[in-house]
Amino acid sequence: MVRGEKFGAVAGFLLCFGNEFDILMAYVKKKGRMGEKDMRVIAGSAKGHKLQTIEGLDTRPTTDRIKETLFNILAFSLPECVFLDLFSGSGAIAIEALSRGAAKAVLVEQSAACQSVIAQNLQHTKLQEKAICLQMEVCAALERLTKEKMRFDMIYMDPPYTAGLEEVVLQKIVAGNLLQPDGVLIVEHSAKIALPDVAGLFVEREKKYKTTVLTFLRLEESAT
Repeated sequence: MVRGEKFGAVAGFLLCFGNEFDILMAYVKKKGRMGEKDMRVIAGSAKGHKLQTIEGLDTRPTTDRIKETLFNILAFSLPECVFLDLFSGSGAIAIEALSRGAAKAVLVEQSAACQSVIAQNLQHTKLQEKAICLQMEVCAALERLTKEKMRFDMIYMDPPYTAGLEEVVLQKIVAGNLLQPDGVLIVEHSAKIALPDVAGLFVEREKKYKTTVLTFLRLEESAT
């Protein structure tokens, strides 16, 4: 096919299928924009509600498979619990906890863009009255919560996999007495990097996936 014939073929395609092509391109652009990835609340009062997300190098939404496993494990302890979500991203984990009966959730996320998405997701699921959002660096937020004498039944943290923040955050949680004596602390982390041992905590169980591990920790005093 010569150059002119190629041009004619393309023009003919656009002429015949222009509307369909425009629809397809609009869909692709929509799916690629912030907030249009299909992530939904799995169960509870907000079941089925679509959640907005932000995808990029700094955010990594927990997959539905991992989220479902996590909340199946926590299911019986969720009603009326106080939940802390660190490195909250889109807020999906805390929102799932609230949807399943948690009394209150504190969501800590430094990114302004993520906080905007969190606010929209909380409003969409009608759970905003049960949530406290802190736009702060996580260690600073933990210091503030310690001063306010907050204590949590469940703490979930999903720091950037390569940032090396797990040890210092876990140490601040223990030092600040932020976890209830019978509470559980869950860390989502890379399968390639071992979670450091932290005085005052012991590993109760782990769930391993291809690239991700969920580690469930409890206070050593709760084992006695």
